[in-house]
Parts: sequence; structure tokens; C-alpha cells
Amino acid sequence: MTRSQPRRARGTVGHANSALNLRLALATFGLVVMTVFAVLAFAADIAWLGVVCALLAVVAVVDLVVIQRRRAARRREEPGVRHSLFE
Repeated sequence: MTRSQPRRARGTVGHANSALNLRLALATFGLVVMTVFAVLAFAADIAWLGVVCALLAVVAVVDLVVIQRRRAARRREEPGVRHSLFE
């Protein structure tokens, strides 16, 4: 079962370990930017930069999956509670 936070984290349900909604926005921005940069780098025949940007885009996708799992766990623990961008 996925919990909203890691077991040994200092945060609690009342005070989150990380701002998940803000992390979601930043990871989405990073995914879009790195994908565009990777495409532009490959189009400009700068393969090493394209590979680096593509790897960073993959990291953003993994982060998005982790964030969504933690948000789902938080929704299960706190049904009906809406969180702002910075919570």
C-alpha cells in the first residue's frame, strides 16, 4: 500500500513532507521543456545534448508518477480535502 509520505519522513499528514502540487507543476514544466530541448538538439545534430535532455525528461516522467501516487494516497487518507498549490 502506498502511503502519502515515506515512513521515516519528518512531515506528517497535517504538515506535508513536500509540496506535491507544486512539485507536480514543476515536473510538468521540466518534462515539456526538456522534451522540446531534446527535439531541438537532435534537429541541430547535437546528439549528446539531445540524449542529456531526453534523460532529464525521463526523470521528470518518473517524478510525475511518484507525485501522482503520493497524491492518490493523500486523497485516500484525507477524502474531500482540497490542497492549494503550495501544500
